[in-house]
Amino acid sequence: MALVFLPALARMAVCGGTHGNELSGVYVVQEMERQRKDLLDHYIDQNNFLNQAVNMFFSAVNCPITDSSPYEVWRAQELNNLLGLKGSTDATDIICDLHNTTSNMGLTLIHYTSSDWVTLHICKYLQTKITKVPVRVLVLDVPISDAYSLESVSKHGFSLEIGPQPHGVVRADIYIIMKEAVDLTIDWIHKFNSGTVFEGGDVETFKFIKSVDYPRDPETRTLTAAIHPQLQDKDFCLLKRGDPLFLSFSGETVNYKEEETLHPFFINEAAYYEKGIAFHLGKKMMLTIPTVQVQKD
Repeated sequence: MALVFLPALARMAVCGGTHGNELSGVYVVQEMERQRKDLLDHYIDQNNFLNQAVNMFFSAVNCPITDSSPYEVWRAQELNNLLGLKGSTDATDIICDLHNTTSNMGLTLIHYTSSDWVTLHICKYLQTKITKVPVRVLVLDVPISDAYSLESVSKHGFSLEIGPQPHGVVRADIYIIMKEAVDLTIDWIHKFNSGTVFEGGDVETFKFIKSVDYPRDPETRTLTAAIHPQLQDKDFCLLKRGDPLFLSFSGETVNYKEEETLHPFFINEAAYYEKGIAFHLGKKMMLTIPTVQVQKD
């Protein structure tokens, strides 16, 4: 693929605490604030670097505000005005939204499109630099106009999911990985803005296909089974027909019945119980990305 020139990335926001009980991002942002002057002097114009610690659910930013609107809607609109406007030329160049999961996801970068060369190059860069845990890329392939999360406000947004970590606590090993990922992201931006040519190539990704719920009682909707021990903590494994999915509370195994081999992730995520999700399924795919360089004025 031919060399692609892209605009410089002048404004970045690192956001932690979007989900208030996911604490690694909160403490990463606090530490970045403490180190703010030295960090920004080296990498990004201080007036254009935003750290935001937020506690909200980012729903559609264009919904009308009324006196009865919940706090989360007000906060989403406020952040859209601060970091966006979503879809506009004035939107923040890049948002890195920090999350924890109770699932054994390692470090997973989640973004909405398979054609954003900036975020995919950052993913590729992190995959080459981080060796302590698996670094995976999840593509949701959702139009940005339909995207519901904070990073979708920016021109090149992505979220970092790191686990396993219980909600409401902070683990040092998980914190260290998250901080390293953020530092490397900023390092990539600094190099890109300075004119470094980033060679293209193939990036291994997982494309979201569908969600799977737990077995439930048809009348009460209560769970009748849990994740099978052979599947627990096996996020992104290859799931084949006949593999165990669930173990019922009476001792029976529920197996995977589909012909297509897929990869489960967010297995047994605590926040998904109320959403009726035991895990998601995705398909592994290779994306070819071009060589990129900053566009000079």
